Amino acid sequence: MTTPPKSTDREGTSLEAVPIAKFKATCLALLEKVRRTGQPILITRRGQPIAEVVPCSSRSTRRAWLGSFASTGRIVGDIVAPVSGQDDWEALNAEM
Repeated sequence: MTTPPKSTDREGTSLEAVPIAKFKATCLALLEKVRRTGQPILITRRGQPIAEVVPCSSRSTRRAWLGSFASTGRIVGDIVAPVSGQDDWEALNAEM
């Protein structure tokens, strides 16, 4: 088995260069390798770099949205009484 060619990225670290045809044929395995090792892979077409597969920068833990606004509101008045008085309601003042 031959070792894949190496290239360097912007920071000067060594990257494994993979031709696009090989990437297409072994995409899932290469993505798993990037996830497992944390090492990026350079995808090339005719020797020219076209894409870089890098691992996720951080694992975002998804927080539950239920209860996420607990203790953020303020009660500033009476929450039981009507907003306006009976005089303001036309339906109550209209004669039938």
